[in-house]
Amino acid sequence: MAPKVLVSDKLSETAVQIFRDRGIDVTFEPDLGKDKERLAKVIGEYDGLAIRSATKVTEKLLRNAKNLKVIGRAGIGVDNVDLAAASKRGIIVMNTPFGNSITTAEHAIAMMMAVARQIPEAHYSTRSGKWEKSRFMGVELTGKTLGVIGAGNIGSIVIDRALGLKMKVIAYDPFLSQERADKLGAEKVEFEELLARSDFITLHVPLTDKTRNILSREAIAKMKPGVRIINCARGGLIDEEALVEALKSGHVAGAALDVFAEEPATQHPVFELPNVVTTPHLGASTREAQENVAIQIAEQMSDYLLTGAVQNALNMPSVTAEEAKVMGPWIRLAQHLGAFVGQMTEEPIKAVNILYNGQVAEMNTAALNAAAIAGVMKAVNPEVNMVSAPVLAKERGIDVTTTTQGKTGVFDAYIKLTVVTPGRERSIAGTVFSDGKPRFIQIKGINIDSEVAPYMVYTTNKDVPGIIGTLGQTMGAHGINIANFTLGRSERGGDAIALLSVDEPVPAEVLDELRATGKFQSVRPLVFEGA
Repeated sequence: MAPKVLVSDKLSETAVQIFRDRGIDVTFEPDLGKDKERLAKVIGEYDGLAIRSATKVTEKLLRNAKNLKVIGRAGIGVDNVDLAAASKRGIIVMNTPFGNSITTAEHAIAMMMAVARQIPEAHYSTRSGKWEKSRFMGVELTGKTLGVIGAGNIGSIVIDRALGLKMKVIAYDPFLSQERADKLGAEKVEFEELLARSDFITLHVPLTDKTRNILSREAIAKMKPGVRIINCARGGLIDEEALVEALKSGHVAGAALDVFAEEPATQHPVFELPNVVTTPHLGASTREAQENVAIQIAEQMSDYLLTGAVQNALNMPSVTAEEAKVMGPWIRLAQHLGAFVGQMTEEPIKAVNILYNGQVAEMNTAALNAAAIAGVMKAVNPEVNMVSAPVLAKERGIDVTTTTQGKTGVFDAYIKLTVVTPGRERSIAGTVFSDGKPRFIQIKGINIDSEVAPYMVYTTNKDVPGIIGTLGQTMGAHGINIANFTLGRSERGGDAIALLSVDEPVPAEVLDELRATGKFQSVRPLVFEGA
């Protein structure tokens, strides 16, 4: 029997035809996604669900999806899909992470031009019968410095287009290597330097805890007077209240905003300002982009349903079903090892070296590599998955090397991950015991034995008395329960480390209190998804 796919949103006819041509039994009801009750009644008949943004895939809907095997989102965002609920039910969630890149980059360039020449305001003035040439005195782009925050897939395209406009481009990205910057033709700079030198600043980063309000009040104050800001990435990257004040004072000469902290933005203080260009989140809205992502998702879903091949999955590695049974715990371990060093590393990463020892060296190391790299990069980009991570690492010039070797040491198998930055190397090793639980077995060359927990605290210090007491007393004083406590040292009186598993995230003020004791070289909170 042919697999059955429901298309419940407005996908192109070309994409629907791809399902038919591949032998899929497809039902095309582009408005069904808006009818929650009827969708819930019919979803149990289908093996696949192809959607855009209108269909909301909730846990309640998934309770009725008895046969559903794959959800395909035409586009990058999956905010309308309960990913955790889908994962628990063994349903793969796919997206198309790169289909909108050119369109979004072109929109950023168009917005930059519009704010440089005040095109929308001049348009309305002229349409109203005025002829105000002197009022709309713009600025040229040629020779100006464009600061690009985020040099990933979209940011790289913006850099290329800006160079074609004869702009000087400087770029800030924690993962941007010097080699990659040279290849792009951009000057690699630190964040503070970008703020001070840029005539235009454009944002191309995801919204995370680290990037939220990256253009804060303090950051805006450090910008060159007369700067113009473009945001076609995510709302929440700019302190909008501070931006309004800077626009009114003239410190910021103009802004072009496609996204807002709260959407839909039907009312906003920037709408009252003449030096602002706004659009309703149109970054990915071109016919070509919509067609591309629709075709891609149809191909991906068909491949999975007919052959079992997995592409661009957010909740499943690209491995066969047989491999997944054996590799599951090792994939989680690789992700946790990557997440550890990713959360510890703030410098640009030059290389990631992964050593597979013993039995694990005979597994699908490409999938394990992808899991480890995804773990590293999730610290700054939570949208990264096992499929997109190797692509993004390559774009940023990160050299990934793999070494396999037979069993050495006391463990039947282990993985050791080393991250190389301009200033240092960080390494961590782990294994999987017979209970299937990943464990950390070595950090900084110091042997330990620690299970991985969702919330942990990592400290480094000299091996002196009182460390355990300080950690225990401080946590206890704030009502934080320590579930597990692991210690290790290089030698008596030498370097020492501690890993604490705690029941909940440790507040920043508690971490600061530990740092203030002067007993620790570093105190770091860690989060491990899926632990």
